[in-house]
Amino acid sequence: MRQRKHTIRPSEITPEDAFFNRRDLLKGAVALGLLPSLIARAASLPPNGEFAGRVAWPGSLAEPPNSYEHITNYNNYYEFGTGKGDPAENAHSLVTSPWSVAVTGEADKLGTYTLEDILAPHALEDRVYRFRCVEAWSMVVPWVGFPLGDLLERFEPSSRAKYVQFFTLADRKQMPGLRYPVLEWPYREGLTIEEAMHPLTLLTVGVYGKVLPNQNGAPLRLIVPWKYGFKSIKSIVRIHFTSRQPETSWNMAAPEEYGFYSNVNPNVDHPRWSQAEENRLGRGLFAAKVPTLLFNGYAEEVASLYSSLDLVRNY
Repeated sequence: MRQRKHTIRPSEITPEDAFFNRRDLLKGAVALGLLPSLIARAASLPPNGEFAGRVAWPGSLAEPPNSYEHITNYNNYYEFGTGKGDPAENAHSLVTSPWSVAVTGEADKLGTYTLEDILAPHALEDRVYRFRCVEAWSMVVPWVGFPLGDLLERFEPSSRAKYVQFFTLADRKQMPGLRYPVLEWPYREGLTIEEAMHPLTLLTVGVYGKVLPNQNGAPLRLIVPWKYGFKSIKSIVRIHFTSRQPETSWNMAAPEEYGFYSNVNPNVDHPRWSQAEENRLGRGLFAAKVPTLLFNGYAEEVASLYSSLDLVRNY
């Protein structure tokens, strides 16, 4: 029997000490819970901007979505201006790569995680949600993301973590709106830990099968479909677990108008307008309004979260 001739050159053989050092490194990575991140380090947003191989979420709305043009050109993102078209015009200055998120507070695995760390273990899904702003207009949006709770569990929040707070990037060089004291920067939002862990709450990286445009909160934003749109914070750079109800930007600015919970409730009027009906963006100024649904139509899934709350006092 003929022996195969080896083709590996001596220079390609890993030295013994390097091999054992590498093994020790991997053992340390396992102890720190970092091995999945090291293995999947190459995972990232698709360089061509198009997602493939996503899983369609069976609970998606059957309503036809708004157009990509509506979704990406009618936005609230005050860091780039207060007009609805300002973010699409000005957000090109936002640099979204590299990106990292700091995790702080009441959890065991704190630190700073790259976007690749965050995305690597998760399967992206298509979810079509009704998305409603407080100013009586709504859209139906096909988001791409994964349940926020799947990520938060990786950080192992402690029993003291009753709330989760989120912070948006605040960089004056990239965000011209920060020059104006419209809100107290950085923009911040918060959820109860139960809301954050609910499977409807989505950590979002895309829309319409494409990577999120800057004006829609690239590269990482929240979607909480039963709440008003301002609860779905954009361009997240920090996640903070806390035992106390956290500050939120609009509640800080106008507490008599914007409560912590900010659930869609047609029976509770905003002080300056009714919230009983809404306009669907794209149907025209003179189109008939449609009734606003309690919890934005997701009452069956989320009402149990608030069974002990007075929804008028806890608006």
